Amino acid sequence: MTTPLGNVTVADETIVTPDGGAAGPVEGRSLGQIAWFRLKRDRVAMVSLVVIILLVLSAALADVINKVLGLNPYTFYSDAVNLNKGALPLGKFGGISLDHPLGVEPGTGRDIFARLIFGMRVSLAVAVGATAVALALGTIFGAVAGYFRGWVDQVISRVMDLLLSFPLLLFLLAFTPVIIEGIKRWGVADSTPVRVTYLIVILGFFGWPYFGRVIRGQVLSLREREFTEAARALGAGGGHIVFKQMLPNLWTQILVFASLTIPTYIGTEAALSFLGVGVVPPTPTWGNMLSDSVRYAQRVPTYFFIPGTALFLVVLVFNLFGDGLRDALDPKSGR
Repeated sequence: MTTPLGNVTVADETIVTPDGGAAGPVEGRSLGQIAWFRLKRDRVAMVSLVVIILLVLSAALADVINKVLGLNPYTFYSDAVNLNKGALPLGKFGGISLDHPLGVEPGTGRDIFARLIFGMRVSLAVAVGATAVALALGTIFGAVAGYFRGWVDQVISRVMDLLLSFPLLLFLLAFTPVIIEGIKRWGVADSTPVRVTYLIVILGFFGWPYFGRVIRGQVLSLREREFTEAARALGAGGGHIVFKQMLPNLWTQILVFASLTIPTYIGTEAALSFLGVGVVPPTPTWGNMLSDSVRYAQRVPTYFFIPGTALFLVVLVFNLFGDGLRDALDPKSGR
């Protein structure tokens, strides 16, 4: 017995073309395979993914790349600047040459390319770390609030409302110097790892309520589904149902949120470093490079243009990939 299906006919799990030829057996695909197939058809998302991979590899291999090129992000290249004119770069384009592919910084004479890929390492570390903290806290508290409801939901929801009411940027500007001084009094030096850890914790702590609300809403729906009721009927505990039964159904939201939050935190870290409350010089970050370049924007415009363009492109490709991933994981999407 055969059943028509569009332009083909299905018979005994084999696709038969209109001319009677067999096109091969029907093979089922998992949800992950379907999502990957949809994602591969999105050229913008795939190009963005390739760029993201190259950026991550460049950041991870920054030491190797600089060693191969003979560059150092902290070295003063006196031969690339005019010491008689305020250490401005030699040449018309900010000292761009074969030895310095993106030129050198005015005043310090440090190589921009070397500092750019080192700064990308710091920015990605802060963004990925803060996103991981926000995802972990948001998933746990959002799922617990949505599943147990009652007074548990009320307490967690009010905490989320409280954290969302804080003006994060003003909080960081006001309290970062105080917190750093407190850390120093504990005997911990004000170093780059301390600053990076501090930014990860603060950004992740104030960022989890956004994701927590999404997870809470999803869990409120999932707790009424048949598989949840079946698990309860079999005597499964709340922890098992939340983290073993419901969590696999939340990976779509988790992946999409991560892909769209990482560029947000990259921009936030750059803004904080620009304002002087992030990672401090001489450690390179894109924020403090932009802050330093403002003074030379008219005399050496390439110094301002290069880190600004790099920040723009990184945030753009992450957002484009996040949009494509969201469409690929959404079965209702028409793209």
